[in-house]
Amino acid sequence: MKNQIIVIAAFLTTISLTTTVQAANSEHVRQLLATKQCQNCDLTSAGLVMADLSGANLSGANLTGANLSRANLSGADLRGANLSGASLFGVNLSQTKFSGANLAGADLRNTYLANAELTGAYLNGANFQGAVGIPSQIATPEEFYALGVAEAQKGNQQQAISYFNQAIAIKPEYAGAYLARGVACYQILDRQAAFKDAQVAEKLFTSQNNTAGTQTAQAFIKELQTPVNEKVSAGKPSFVDFLGSLGSVLLQFLPF
Repeated sequence: MKNQIIVIAAFLTTISLTTTVQAANSEHVRQLLATKQCQNCDLTSAGLVMADLSGANLSGANLTGANLSRANLSGADLRGANLSGASLFGVNLSQTKFSGANLAGADLRNTYLANAELTGAYLNGANFQGAVGIPSQIATPEEFYALGVAEAQKGNQQQAISYFNQAIAIKPEYAGAYLARGVACYQILDRQAAFKDAQVAEKLFTSQNNTAGTQTAQAFIKELQTPVNEKVSAGKPSFVDFLGSLGSVLLQFLPF
């Protein structure tokens, strides 16, 4: 999962909502759809959009470049499968087994990963932007921070807060994550939570001799101590105008 997780992937090619499939081995595709049993199958570039593959056995299968967008793969066995370059956009991957799978360059945006087993999976270049339930063991605090910044820039403050929470859970002294979470809380008008995070961020930045961070946190605290006026409204708090765009505030603490 490296730095590429914050790179915005190319827009998906417009797809039909039909279940038309195009695969290197059409017999394997028919077998999968009929039985959900297709170990070591050749499903290269298969079109399996919105397919119900919950509980399917696809261990060792070759799904290179396959389009599984919006499919249901909950509880599926994909151990040792090759999913390099596959589109898994919006897929339900809860409790899916990926041990030893190759997910290099796979599109996992907006996936649901609760209780997914990703230990030993190859994730270089995989795009997890917007994914829910990313296991903490497969990402660093800095990567969760980067995901949060990207979501915050898009206006998805609740998702951003979730990522900042994960960064802080792994690295409790992560000053930038506290500040970022505080800004996100402020944008949804939770001034109390924002103030608490700003105070923690200021103390941590100061102890870490981060002058820019300390000054930013102090400016944020000062703004939060200013009485709310009639110009403050959901989506356009004055802090954004005070310090510039949300992106410029948070990107200065992006660790890579």
